[in-house]
Amino acid sequence: MLGRLVKTLVFTLVVPGSVGVYLPQALRNHETALPLPVRCAGIALLACGAAIYFWCAWDFVSTGLGTPLPVDAPRVLVVKGLYRFSRNPMYVGVLSVIFGQAIYYGAATVAVYGVVVLLGFHVFVLLYEEPTLRRLFGSQYEEYSQRVPRWIFRHSRA
Repeated sequence: MLGRLVKTLVFTLVVPGSVGVYLPQALRNHETALPLPVRCAGIALLACGAAIYFWCAWDFVSTGLGTPLPVDAPRVLVVKGLYRFSRNPMYVGVLSVIFGQAIYYGAATVAVYGVVVLLGFHVFVLLYEEPTLRRLFGSQYEEYSQRVPRWIFRHSRA
């Protein structure tokens, strides 16, 4: 398990760290000073997004027996935790971090970047992740995908 944790930490620093933190920070020119309550909402969204990501990464390591790294993906379909409400909560977490920064800094460039990342995630999920999960987990994934929405969190009957 320690090996999976180390791989997850390295992956997190490189990929979600770059997409969700480093690039938005580099893009935050032309900031607009927003009222304190709005900035606080941005911080709350960012913090929730980070918590979502780390919770899901932990579930990949502990339950899925893998990592978020596609070449070392979970060997067990993770359907617990936040995966009961969305099939892609880890991406939702990263997007929340991006949009939280956009709100906090009042940076339209970061918001536009967030939309581009959202579209990229969506295409990646449709063209790579879902076909791969169907191939690996068959009817188990089919049943899960019929019960749990791709993106939007909702209460699940499971």
